[in-house]
Amino acid sequence: MRGNHGPRLRTFGRMSGYRADNVGSFLRPRELLAARDAGAPADELRALEDRAILSVLEKQRELGFDVFTDGELRRGTFMSDFTDSVEGFDKTAGVERTWQGADVVQTPIRGIVTHPLRATRRLTAHELTFLQRHSPGPIKITLPSPTQFPAIAYDKRASRTAYATHSAFLADVVRIIAGEAKFLAAQSVDYVQLDAPRYSYYLDPAWRDYLRNEFEAEPDDLLDEAVDADNAVLRAAKRGGTTLAIHLCRGNNRSRWYAQGGYDAIAERLFSTIEADRFLLEYDDERSGTFAPLRFVPLGKTVVLGLISSKLPALEDARALIRRIHDASRYVPLENLALSTQCGFASTAEGNLLSEDQQWAKLALVRDVVRTVWG
Repeated sequence: MRGNHGPRLRTFGRMSGYRADNVGSFLRPRELLAARDAGAPADELRALEDRAILSVLEKQRELGFDVFTDGELRRGTFMSDFTDSVEGFDKTAGVERTWQGADVVQTPIRGIVTHPLRATRRLTAHELTFLQRHSPGPIKITLPSPTQFPAIAYDKRASRTAYATHSAFLADVVRIIAGEAKFLAAQSVDYVQLDAPRYSYYLDPAWRDYLRNEFEAEPDDLLDEAVDADNAVLRAAKRGGTTLAIHLCRGNNRSRWYAQGGYDAIAERLFSTIEADRFLLEYDDERSGTFAPLRFVPLGKTVVLGLISSKLPALEDARALIRRIHDASRYVPLENLALSTQCGFASTAEGNLLSEDQQWAKLALVRDVVRTVWG
């Protein structure tokens, strides 16, 4: 049972499958970041996290949103619920990733698998209990797609003693994340979302070449393997009343990105076979291509248009957003469209380069445009 939610503003979206959405992560308060940097005791950090989460829940309620996240405020990154809960990673080692944006920066992604994986706790139980007690309404929990990990955590030299191939490693990651998804569904979580940045590799010609060289396989074969992995997680969470979604991203770190290209290369395969109810798709700038690939989305599926940048502080023009929604409705019926920001505001704890006020202004814009378009 959730606690007493108190009075509710008039909300929208439940009947239309959460028309106004957000990808999940919010900027961390400076006080929380400073305490982590200073190595504050665990109980002090937990109290700071609790207060910050109560604040973001209340802000979402004030804005009139109809599904609630904790902003991933307890996590170091969008996928650290996995690496913090599973043994088998050498966190002193990592791969380099080149980020594009206002500048070009190389940063290491820490965590190479060197031993067989062993889950030491539920990935999200420490988040879920608090949300169940305090959320004003339906809860969204995000999980990292298993497809993320072979690209960032499998090293052909260091990892082979644990897993002979990246596919064997992926299968074990699937086992753990599917178990978590099944647990969330059994706990009657309203909305489970997979975050799957690795799909962006198949959109960008440069990254397709990387896949050939790194995994010694054709990208389309690797795409089939990735789709099967995500479907295994989604099937584990199938139950009446749980909304299942997948978010496709081209990278999000301190307002930077790492891949580009339209959905054309994967649209038919992905949209027709991924067993999600909702596709959260980046469409905030020219890196994302046109709406034409949406013609492959099956009837009855929802496309959440990520038209509003979570990377840039400038507020988009509402009239332009409304025009773009109607442009997308040439390929997906308007009743099967929804709106969100293009990504989270803080895929890593440091967050993107905008203020909390600018973050909430972006989400207020989501609300206002939704009310204009759908009523």
